[in-house]
Amino acid sequence: MNQPPILVALDTPTASEAHRLAAELVPHVAGFKVGLELLMGPGPSLIAGLRELGRPIFVDAKLHDIPNTVAAAARQLGAAGARWVTVHASGGRPMMEAAVAGLGDGARDEAAGILAVTVLTSLDDLTDLGVGDSIPDHVERLATLASNAGVEGVVCSAREIRVCAAAAPSLIRVVPGIRPGGVDHHDQARVATPRAAMDEGADLLVIGRAITTAPDPAEAAATIAQTILERRGPGG
Repeated sequence: MNQPPILVALDTPTASEAHRLAAELVPHVAGFKVGLELLMGPGPSLIAGLRELGRPIFVDAKLHDIPNTVAAAARQLGAAGARWVTVHASGGRPMMEAAVAGLGDGARDEAAGILAVTVLTSLDDLTDLGVGDSIPDHVERLATLASNAGVEGVVCSAREIRVCAAAAPSLIRVVPGIRPGGVDHHDQARVATPRAAMDEGADLLVIGRAITTAPDPAEAAATIAQTILERRGPGG
């Protein structure tokens, strides 16, 4: 990957703002995330417009429903131009397999994959959910399930990157909850700096407010990208 492995979360209410930010950030990032706010606002039509900037689009839909419904939704997002679509791994293997099939049917490009969300980075305890496992144990279970379902990757916090790498070594690891040093954690509980996440074995970092709400988003992205490139060295 020639660009720094940053997917910028375009968590904005309007398509025009998302386009403006994305165009400004293109030189410094690998792609863009379209989340629920934009999907429920401008909708999937935004994906095609963002694709024109020449970067892949990560659609963070977090699908979780019966297999047939998830397959249909993934098919539509693939037709809209999504490179990656997220589903909740807790939806089970048949649901994830349906998502993989649906996205493959609808995808504009040959390269399109499902990413399975393990445990949200806003959670630091699963007791209230009735889950007796620790977070690492639960992530391990879900990563193994996701791998068996044929997804392309998992979404996990930096704390569980190595757990996922051991349980599902063939899957890419996409890591949200990234906060440069000194930046507010907001509603995230399990966070890490960009460099720490890369050192743990992340493949792609999802970064939102640390870039998008900075006084100069392009400068913020370039600074983060530089720390990652310095860590990776000239060989990448």
